[in-house]
Amino acid sequence: MFFLPDITFILIMPALIFALWAQSRVKSTYQRYSRMPARSGVTGVRAARKLLDEAGLTDVAVEMGHGNLTDHYDPRRRVVRLSPGVYQSNSLAALGIAAHEAGHAIQHADAYIPLAFRNNIFPVANIGTHLAFPLFFAGLIFAQGGLAWLMDVGILFFAFAVVFQLVTLPVEYNASGRAVALLEGAGFLSRDEVAPARQVLNAAALTYIAALAVAVSQLIRLVLLRGMMRRD
Repeated sequence: MFFLPDITFILIMPALIFALWAQSRVKSTYQRYSRMPARSGVTGVRAARKLLDEAGLTDVAVEMGHGNLTDHYDPRRRVVRLSPGVYQSNSLAALGIAAHEAGHAIQHADAYIPLAFRNNIFPVANIGTHLAFPLFFAGLIFAQGGLAWLMDVGILFFAFAVVFQLVTLPVEYNASGRAVALLEGAGFLSRDEVAPARQVLNAAALTYIAALAVAVSQLIRLVLLRGMMRRD
């Protein structure tokens, strides 16, 4: 039984390879369009601020964060945090990302149902991500001692993490769709600049698809391991 984790690890290899490719695609696409300034000359911070103000979200702050491609919207503090390369840049990539995060803030204000659901299950999903594997493999190792039920608890916890990844997809695609429409509507992007900005956002979306693929394959792996244990 101790060799089963190594054998079943083969199940997630395709998803892991896809995830690595998706990360590479994001970086290469971002680097390409981060060198192409928008003709409007608007920076990421100005675009995000303008789009939020036009949506009536003057109370949502826009701050410069740290690192590279760490951009996100914090619904608890109602803050859009942009990485330095996005905050200060007027590139097509920066505008697309800044508008995407502003789109999340607008989703929040609009009570967008998938976002609300994702935010509500996040605490459980976060716990599940950290506890699922320790619980599962504790049950696997000590099954003969009557602790096999821990495997079922681990699978249940990880299922919440999979649901979180699943509901993330419509949230992210909706935010990207809003971003492109907002940028074009505000005149920050001309018609021929829309496609490059969309490419940046589509590349980023691939990472969420990859995360879901990895999570689903991991869940299948755990279920198969549990089934093997029962047959033994």
